[in-house]
Amino acid sequence: MNAKNKTLIAIAAGVGVAGLAYALWPKKKIPKSAIVQPFDKDRYMGLWNEIARLPNIIEKNLKDLTENYSLNEDGSIKVITRAYHTQKNKVVEAEGTAKFVGAPTIGQLKVAYFLPVYLDYNVLDIDEDYRYALVAGSGLDYLWILSRDEDIPNDISTRFLQKATSLGFDVGQMEWMNGVKII
Repeated sequence: MNAKNKTLIAIAAGVGVAGLAYALWPKKKIPKSAIVQPFDKDRYMGLWNEIARLPNIIEKNLKDLTENYSLNEDGSIKVITRAYHTQKNKVVEAEGTAKFVGAPTIGQLKVAYFLPVYLDYNVLDIDEDYRYALVAGSGLDYLWILSRDEDIPNDISTRFLQKATSLGFDVGQMEWMNGVKII
């Protein structure tokens, strides 16, 4: 391959990467003031069920999604995500790593399933017993409601949806997972 072809390939690859980065880059960022403080990382550890989410390409064809968080010796967090893939007709699992952006008393993290690409993970609200959580990416495209159980009290879901709406999320687009009951 001659130098001209190598240059053209490099330019095309660069344009492709830039286009992908632009498409994934949030148009409106979550304000830092919306992120939970104080945050107790030890109480956040354990199994969470996905109750609702904004539709996204990452979770297309997935249902019954759970995330299990545990502390690593280096202070990072191991994340095991499991879900049933409806197209593949099987359970799929991914292991990732989360780390705090700043102090571990602020619910602002980054998570990577494919190193070194880290995505924002912001805890926007959590109940006092750490049973229910509202989590978002860095912008308005990713939003999840998580629960330790497979249901959620109506007052908590209402609170979470009101907070998300106040931040600009289109909660009317939320997908509620199969079997979820609001109690």
